[in-house]
Amino acid sequence: MRLSQSLVAATFLAAAFAGTGTMPASAQPVTDYRLDNGMQVVVIEDHRAPVVVQMVWYRAGAADEPWGKSGIAHFFEHLMFKATDDMAAGEFSEVVAANGGSDNAFTSQDYTAYYQRIAADRLELMMRMEADRMRDLLLTEEDIATERDVVLEERALRTDTNPNALAREQMRATLFMNHPYRVPVIGWRHEVEALGRADALAFYRRFYAPDNAVLVVAGDVQPEEVLALAQKYYGVLEPTGDLSARVRPAEPEHLAERRMIYSDPRVSQPYLRRSYLAPERNAGDQKEAAALVYLAELLGGSGATSALGRALQFDRQLAVYTAAGYAAVSYDPDSFSLVVVPVPGVSLQEAEDAMDQVIADFLADGVDPAQFDRIKMQIRAQEIYALDDVQDTAQRYGEALTSGLTIADVETWPDVLQAVTPEDVLAAARALFDKRRSVTAWVTNEENKEPAQ
Repeated sequence: MRLSQSLVAATFLAAAFAGTGTMPASAQPVTDYRLDNGMQVVVIEDHRAPVVVQMVWYRAGAADEPWGKSGIAHFFEHLMFKATDDMAAGEFSEVVAANGGSDNAFTSQDYTAYYQRIAADRLELMMRMEADRMRDLLLTEEDIATERDVVLEERALRTDTNPNALAREQMRATLFMNHPYRVPVIGWRHEVEALGRADALAFYRRFYAPDNAVLVVAGDVQPEEVLALAQKYYGVLEPTGDLSARVRPAEPEHLAERRMIYSDPRVSQPYLRRSYLAPERNAGDQKEAAALVYLAELLGGSGATSALGRALQFDRQLAVYTAAGYAAVSYDPDSFSLVVVPVPGVSLQEAEDAMDQVIADFLADGVDPAQFDRIKMQIRAQEIYALDDVQDTAQRYGEALTSGLTIADVETWPDVLQAVTPEDVLAAARALFDKRRSVTAWVTNEENKEPAQ
């Protein structure tokens, strides 16, 4: 049996405790293995409670779907709870609940993940069931029809009846001209309606295999025992073996600013949103992404203290809400967004002009040292609090490893964050704020519809 093992002490708080001579008692050791069939196994020890979280992450998300088959990754997430050669449909979750645990799954652009949180002495049972459905799922035409209807209803409830969700969907389709991030995770309705059993089986056979998966086990476990169980249940599964490189269509150079108006009578409060193409965290090079984390906090992290909040909500009283957000973890470049909800009587054009002025002032005046220090301390505290939840820790590793990052990147991320300087933030802001790489959306209703300038 070939193993690639590296035992490294988790360093989430290294920067926070630099110079103190001590590390927090809750810093978790992380062990990394590779099974012969290609499956990566990551074990995160946390012995504070007799609980374990098992997560299986597949390097297959909405951005990996075949063209014209949007929604198949999320659709298949639903199908994974159907029957296998050993278990009846729905039995998986019933067994988890009967043993006092909880389970669920989720799909993103870059991955699909399945997890169980349960007493540590039930880990072997969870592995046996999860390994069973990795390769031995049975799908009938009835399964396909039933779950397709469930997904369509989910889309109806979460997207089609939600004007804000529809506006975001239209924005992403406008921001990304060529990259599959432009396609919604839940899929376009007309394509989901056409998904069939052959589509599901093709997706399953291509992506659901040990060599395309990462097993993350976190909690009250010993690495050697987890490895033995992983070899017993996952190590015997055949790999796909012919997985092609994970290469997606790239974005071309963006040459023109894009604008859109989404008008819907269900919009109760008009607002504007702007999204810019933004770099992601990259393996061995996370500095710019860390600076953008600070930028989002400085511009829109808090209505009371951020640049947008102070200027538009308090000083000029033009807005009832402002925010900024940044998607740092993704396999390919994603987005950085700004939101302004103006007070009644303030037009979207006035709100946009005011937002642009705040950005211009920020670039001209630089970073407020007091605000920067406050955010640095806040980020350090967030890293400490994150260690309290074993599932959150497991998710950090799984999300990173299926998005092109490494264990070392996860462990050095807190240090990278603490090393950010105001100059780094300004440099990242200047590179980011190019309207040719953005889309600005006015979300309104018919009565308040305004022409874009």
